[in-house]
Amino acid sequence: MAKIDITKTELVWPGKYNEDGTRQEVPRVSLPFQVIETVNESRATREAHKLPLQNTLFDVYEGKEGDTFEAGWRNKLIWGDNLLVMGSLLEKFAGKIDLIYIDPPFATGADFSFTTEIGESGDEIIKEQSAIEEKAYRDTWGRGTASYLDMVSSRLRLIRDLLSPRGTIYVHCDWHVNHLIRGVLDEVFDTDNFVNEIAWHYFGFKRKTASNFPRKHDTILVYAGTDEHTWNVQYKPHRPEYVARFKKDKSGRLYRDDVNPTAGGARTIYLDGVPGDIVDSVWDDIPPVNPMGAERWAYPTQKPEALIERIIKASSNEGDLVADFFCGSGTTLAVAEKLGRRWIGCDLGRWGTHVTRKRLLGIENCKPFEVLNLGKYERQYWQGVTFGESKDKPLAERALYEYLAFILKLYGAQPVTGLAHLHGKKGKAMVHIGAVDAPVTISEIDSAVDECAKLKQSELHVLGWEWEMGLYDLMVEASKKKGVKLLLLIIPREVMEQQAAAKGDVRFFELAYLEAEIQQAKKLTVKVALKDFVIPNTELIPDEVRSKVRKWSDYIDYWSVDWDFQNDTFMQGWVAYRTRKVRTLPLTCDAHTYEKAGKYRILVKVIDIFGNDTSQAFDVVVK
Repeated sequence: MAKIDITKTELVWPGKYNEDGTRQEVPRVSLPFQVIETVNESRATREAHKLPLQNTLFDVYEGKEGDTFEAGWRNKLIWGDNLLVMGSLLEKFAGKIDLIYIDPPFATGADFSFTTEIGESGDEIIKEQSAIEEKAYRDTWGRGTASYLDMVSSRLRLIRDLLSPRGTIYVHCDWHVNHLIRGVLDEVFDTDNFVNEIAWHYFGFKRKTASNFPRKHDTILVYAGTDEHTWNVQYKPHRPEYVARFKKDKSGRLYRDDVNPTAGGARTIYLDGVPGDIVDSVWDDIPPVNPMGAERWAYPTQKPEALIERIIKASSNEGDLVADFFCGSGTTLAVAEKLGRRWIGCDLGRWGTHVTRKRLLGIENCKPFEVLNLGKYERQYWQGVTFGESKDKPLAERALYEYLAFILKLYGAQPVTGLAHLHGKKGKAMVHIGAVDAPVTISEIDSAVDECAKLKQSELHVLGWEWEMGLYDLMVEASKKKGVKLLLLIIPREVMEQQAAAKGDVRFFELAYLEAEIQQAKKLTVKVALKDFVIPNTELIPDEVRSKVRKWSDYIDYWSVDWDFQNDTFMQGWVAYRTRKVRTLPLTCDAHTYEKAGKYRILVKVIDIFGNDTSQAFDVVVK
């Protein structure tokens, strides 16, 4: 390895530097975001005029809204890898985020499993981590401390570029890694921008330990972008022993005589003139989340709202932009919402994103927000990076060929050549693979089915990332009439994760089956009633889960309706979901009245108890 000139004290780990002695670069990939859902906002508000039908299922986020709610700002909940997400935010948000709080995983034995509740009984089960979450764990700890430091350092370097001149970052950690993270923060933000090391001392049951004091505090490291960072002094209630030093005057006011520390001489201090006890760097007045409390969301790393409230109040003002790129169950976003801050949140977990959405919906007068991902753009990037090595073919043709071969191999199928719409064969079934950047369409499946019928092949498996709405029933029945058994399977995001694919940690799942009925009770008025919901591959659901399911609706945690779907972003027009207190879920929505008769497309979205979503479109004529 080349010689590295050391000019200052720094933390070094295997992989920090390249073989030639240069610093490993952080991937700065700028990809467009897809807006997959808009919550608490009407379509009329979002669109000045009705858009024509599009070929894509989502809007592309253009970032044209203003920097205030009045100027059209919408808060953002993003599902995806925070490294790619932050890199993609740089174009429009570099130097614009006023406060960032992160609580990265810091326990070497941590995992992404979570507790979820089933049906009306509320019986709790443990949902094991998905392959993509297992991959995140391997990326974080696969090479021990070195890979953890790679993960943290690359993200902190992006965070530095996102912080505004008034910005501050709070990094939550504990005794496992706080000494390491402090070294990385010193390097990325400079020691001159260190603000505080906060000890959050929480109380609880203390077990006698044989060789050490019980560990009862976390560390929160605070660094500023510049010396112009926002700072608001925080106060907490006076301690009883301090109040006991005061006595009442004739009017009943509490006071005490004291020595003036600056001017000398005596002075009188009135208790109602002292705003409180100034909060210092030891926070011992905020308990952890009560396991039985209303604030609990059964999320393993959930932090109390009071802790985040203190941070947000200290280092931001109303209207400022707050971000959390490991947002978990959404505590930072929920508190920012309640305190009138704008916010951006990101998490890799599908379930965490779903819990956050429900949590925000439970806040009174929650402002409109968007749910985004990188979707097809992340897949296009992955396709180009993964399959762009060979020089003997044009890039597009080469990438497509190698992409098809890769997916077929993961699915356990053999490639076939010379056919227009069929790409492989698995056992007796032919296989068609959808493109990375477009939903599988009805006409696409129809062409593959016709080719199967022409070749006298009786079974077709279609693998796709996204799907044109409403094709499930239509295509399965149409294919059966042509003598072809049709199986529709989702290509999971795990195929883009190198380690997951190499280990074979990839499963292709059938589309869930959703049956709903559109009811027109009176003029211009429509209701949607759920009639059935079937999760495929139930043999993969643990026995203890299946034993607690009493009826098909127990698998549903949340459902919502877009009354005028335009083949773009899902606009939530009505929603119902289970909470810890209210476990019942209505299976018929409230009536919706249209302004005028005509043809409308109604989209129904269901999210199951594992955080997976299924959508079904219905074309109706409203009279």
